[in-house]
Amino acid sequence: MWTRESRLFWSLVAAVVVLGQARPKLKQNLQSNGGLRSDCAGNLMRLWLDKALAVGNQLEVEALNGSQKTLLTPSLAAQCGYSMESDPWGNTRIYSSLLACYVDNKEDSRFTVGLRLRMFGQSPSDVVSHDVTQTCSHSRWASREILCDRNYMEVSNYIAAPDAGAKGQSQEDDSKMNAVPETSAETPGIWKVTFYTPEPVSMVPREAGQAGYGAMMTTNRLVMRSPYNTAETSSEDVAGVPMEVFRVSVYYKAPHGLNVVNMAAACPTGGVLFTEEVISWHVPRRVTPLVDGGVKVIEMHMGINGQRLDRSQMAARGYTLTTTDFHIIVEIPVGSPDGYYKSHAPDFQYHVTFTLEPMLEVLWRADNTQEDTRYKVLFPITTPLMPRPPHAQDATVPEDRVFSVHVGTFLPDVELRNITFPTGVLTVGESNARGFTVQEHVFANGSRSFSLTVPFSADAVLKQNSEPMVTTYFLPLVFGFMVLPEETPFAHRVDLHASLRDVELPTITITGTCDQNLFYISVAYGSQGNNFETMVGPRQLTPELAEIYSFKENRTHYSLAVPFTAKDTAFELLTSDSVRARLDLLLYHPDNNWALADLHLTCSFPMTTTACFPNGTMSALAVKVESVPHLVPAQLTLRDPSCSPWFSDDRFAHFSFGVDSCGTTRTFFENYMLYENQISLNHNKQVHSKGAPLSHPTDPEYRQTVSCYYVVNEALSATFRYRPRISEPAAETGSGQLMVQMRLSHDPSYQTFYQPEEFPVVRVLREPLYFEVELMRSDDPQLELILENCWATLQEDRTSEPRWDIIVDSCENLDDGYVTLFHAVESDARVPVPSHVKRFSIKMFTFTRDEEVLKDQIYVHCDAVICDSRADAVCRGQCLQTTDSSSHPGHGVPKGLKRDRRSPGSTRQRRLSSGPVLLFDPKR
Repeated sequence: MWTRESRLFWSLVAAVVVLGQARPKLKQNLQSNGGLRSDCAGNLMRLWLDKALAVGNQLEVEALNGSQKTLLTPSLAAQCGYSMESDPWGNTRIYSSLLACYVDNKEDSRFTVGLRLRMFGQSPSDVVSHDVTQTCSHSRWASREILCDRNYMEVSNYIAAPDAGAKGQSQEDDSKMNAVPETSAETPGIWKVTFYTPEPVSMVPREAGQAGYGAMMTTNRLVMRSPYNTAETSSEDVAGVPMEVFRVSVYYKAPHGLNVVNMAAACPTGGVLFTEEVISWHVPRRVTPLVDGGVKVIEMHMGINGQRLDRSQMAARGYTLTTTDFHIIVEIPVGSPDGYYKSHAPDFQYHVTFTLEPMLEVLWRADNTQEDTRYKVLFPITTPLMPRPPHAQDATVPEDRVFSVHVGTFLPDVELRNITFPTGVLTVGESNARGFTVQEHVFANGSRSFSLTVPFSADAVLKQNSEPMVTTYFLPLVFGFMVLPEETPFAHRVDLHASLRDVELPTITITGTCDQNLFYISVAYGSQGNNFETMVGPRQLTPELAEIYSFKENRTHYSLAVPFTAKDTAFELLTSDSVRARLDLLLYHPDNNWALADLHLTCSFPMTTTACFPNGTMSALAVKVESVPHLVPAQLTLRDPSCSPWFSDDRFAHFSFGVDSCGTTRTFFENYMLYENQISLNHNKQVHSKGAPLSHPTDPEYRQTVSCYYVVNEALSATFRYRPRISEPAAETGSGQLMVQMRLSHDPSYQTFYQPEEFPVVRVLREPLYFEVELMRSDDPQLELILENCWATLQEDRTSEPRWDIIVDSCENLDDGYVTLFHAVESDARVPVPSHVKRFSIKMFTFTRDEEVLKDQIYVHCDAVICDSRADAVCRGQCLQTTDSSSHPGHGVPKGLKRDRRSPGSTRQRRLSSGPVLLFDPKR
């Protein structure tokens, strides 16, 4: 139900009202009053401002009183008897009570209202001022007049005029009293007011003015005015209608002595009922806060926007004014020409409201008295939100091979901004440029609809073969609308489809081959087009997956290249030097799931699963095979359950261990020495550490034996069974480029990094610097990045002197007083393969000579090596310690000798440098 609290007093939308804001002194551009009109309506003056003047401007309203002008803020307007209403397009109505402040009052019969409208444009110096003066004659005052406007309640009572000798005032004095000043004790005027809430609260005029109330005396009347919802007003239920009430006793001084007048006003704040067709406004017939006994209604009028309507005007509009024992009822059809519709989009759904401002004016006389009361209520009403879901009419004729749709209807304040097609979002202009015809259709009542046509051949149209010989064309659309002027968006989805018996099912041929690393798939489907979906293993071939698998397509076929280690392949069998993998391909219609063709391609690929190194280290690779579908590789261990994989994912587990650890057994026979271990699930624990079962009840036992045979100093490897090899196993050398980057982190979390434009970075002496080096664009878990050497220089040239070693032969420089710290790298969303990342930190330092700082900056450089963990002896980790603590790598080398280093041109070595880091000295 409508409540007065929900109304916004100064509610301009297109014309924004600025009240009480400080502005610089501006040059006024006085123009003609075109677009402005004013008139008198009983005890009100009305002013209209046309939207052509107001739209896009900020509006200030000032009251003119002679040479004085006063800015009407919302609070001052309610206190002084002014109100304003605007529709969303800037058509504005301003009402002034004839008893308002700043009105030139001639003997309570002739009233001159002066207003200045100041409209500010985009530029602060762009201001247009309009002065409006309206003189109204009104002498038919009732003994008591009550006016209920949007933002205030006003009551005025007739008081006996003092004799001429006692009056002693000029008309200028009368007009000054209307400006809500405090009345002195020596002249006639208001002495004090007492409000009843119901407890009495007394105030002198100055206090009442500060509280927001208006109190004044005119020639013959005493006027009190109160905004709604003040501390001295109250809410009461009168005949089921909520009303805002204020009661006050006014003590005023007259030449013949002190008088008191009891005054009251009561204004409805509800009582509205709605249906889809009719608005019913109920006002109490007997307003009990204003009368004690019975009353006789002498006149009763209904009006719109403060102006009475006669019976013929009401009949023409369908308005009715009736009474019951308890209520006066005004009924107004929804959609009356005196109101307006407005679009809204709460929760992005289209709704409308209807707004108009009825007026009720009643003149009654209380029983046993000759005093009349004129009761006038201006009551803006807005209906609740009424849903108006747009209707889409599909006008498509399939034989024309063009989609055609009409969407509507909408109010004039709705604009079509864009349309979302399967290929993207296009504005109306872009749609027309693409050959998708968009048109707006305006009807006689101002409402509008929109139409769209799209050819079947457009790339935005989706196609599928739902049954043999039939092509179904789909066009999912989302129309994007905007409600003006609020710029509130909403959307309406329309799904169009049409079928034509115009094609045959495609004849599809799938072929496949393998090399040592990839499955190669070719799908030929002829000239009918790719009207099917593809499943690669368990997953659908999406555009993202197609890019990974090197998808290439022309009009008759497409091809894929799938690595045998891809997630969508299945491992069938693992041997010592190979793995048998299978790729399943299924082509099907997405709507009916008809299988059109399939392929199950099985190939064996070379893969070393065990590597034996002369230094007594073994590495082994465990693979999840199809026969053990529920295996979690991370749960595998060696014979010693504490020996877990150093890296694992959902398909592989990598182990690296010494031959004298992890339960490895040793056997001697003839000239051979055999080291053997076993990869399996540890069943001594019933559940995994995270609570997951270690195996599935239906899975077979998983055991994989790994062994190394040593003949003198040669190392041979085998998995499952013995098979001597001629030489030590080594990974095949591939071709291509690997990218490595070094970054400086903001903190030890390694989540945010300094960008190139942020260098140089400033640090305090001994403050940590956190570096990260990462192998980019590779998801191969068998590759590892090793920091071979890192050092700092004064110059950007990495070969410049002096230099200070930070990492030497993959370990920290023990000669450094502040040893470099390596930081562990855990797998997360940003770092899927920890072996591809190395992190270390150093403390900020400077180069000095004779205790003098050479330069307040350093550059950090690194040589990084990319190695294969299956076959490269370098891949023993960053600074792997030996059992002898005295033989630290890089520091137990005899003096004068250096370890072998790769040549600068090695394809596995990368050179890296950071930007400059500056020293900040707080003492300087």
